[in-house]
Amino acid sequence: MTVQERTQPTEYLTLKEAAARFKVSEKTLRRRISTGDLRAVHNGRRLIRIAEADLEALFEPVPNARSLAS
Repeated sequence: MTVQERTQPTEYLTLKEAAARFKVSEKTLRRRISTGDLRAVHNGRRLIRIAEADLEALFEPVPNARSLAS
């Protein structure tokens, strides 16, 4: 990790914001968190936050013939 990466503030989203951004249900995100596919942090007992970068990494585009040709 570079110094620049450490100084960049991490953007955290609520489950509701994350679900709306990727048009999935909060239940889907909770399942991904419980299986370990999606990292999340707790702030207290009930508040769950997801780093925007982790959410983006979870929803990477599926490779296809066009993307492999370029």
